[in-house]
Amino acid sequence: MKLIKLIVCSVLSLAIATPALAQALRSGKDNFVEWQEIMTWDVGAKSLDMVHSLDGKFVFFLTEDGQVKIFDQIGQLQGEIPVGPDVSAIDISPLGEMLYLVDNTKGTFTAVSVAFVYEIDTEGAPFKGPADAPVTLTLFTDFQCPYCSKIEGLIDAVYEKNAKHLKVVFKNMPLPFHPLAREAASAALAAQEQGRFWEFHDKLFAEKELTAKKIRQIAVDLGLDMKKFDKDRNSAETIARIEKDLQDAKKAGVTGTPTVFINGRKPQQRSLAAYQALIDEMLRANGENVGNES
Repeated sequence: MKLIKLIVCSVLSLAIATPALAQALRSGKDNFVEWQEIMTWDVGAKSLDMVHSLDGKFVFFLTEDGQVKIFDQIGQLQGEIPVGPDVSAIDISPLGEMLYLVDNTKGTFTAVSVAFVYEIDTEGAPFKGPADAPVTLTLFTDFQCPYCSKIEGLIDAVYEKNAKHLKVVFKNMPLPFHPLAREAASAALAAQEQGRFWEFHDKLFAEKELTAKKIRQIAVDLGLDMKKFDKDRNSAETIARIEKDLQDAKKAGVTGTPTVFINGRKPQQRSLAAYQALIDEMLRANGENVGNES
């Protein structure tokens, strides 16, 4: 089961599994309209209002007990936000990162920032930085994606600024319309088996246009054991690692590359300032001094 933590300002709720109800779904037809129930689940309380995120990933329910309950698209409860008994209506921003509350009793409007925190399995993935770093930046990427190549400078700048406290983890997400992305991913993981992942990684992204010949030549130029390299990049274990990364991406709601998570949270903006602000927040939560703090 996908496990998500929900952070709302200072409120944190752990995900609780709530399976969709197993019951017969109805269907019918009336004149020019055909309809069919797709699923149904127990909200757990009387609902006063409901809104759906634009990407279809989350449903928000305002319940009569003063809670906003957030479910994923298969009916699993991801978290609850206490909003009080007087809130009478809710709305959200397109992806659910902002929750809007209307309180007709007090005549107020409140905006609440919502962050979904994903637990991403990074076991065995290539990384740089301290293994026990308090902050982990996880990057889902594709060696044939031009935007992935461009973000490398930003990732390097973030790492250099936070080298003592930051672990950067690489996760493969070869996109199906990039014909050499999977081959490049397999080759980079084979290079990891010889302790040369990051050198191979850098050379792959330095290529203006990847070819199978260039991918193999990088291994030759790095002086890799080519017999072992060819065996490892075609092994069942390497294929399984890439498939695992793709599944982890799906569980975390990743739909494109590059996608960054910092301790499981997706930054709202792709910039050094946005990444650093999130890292500083994580460090403070871990009791670390940040910047000029003493």
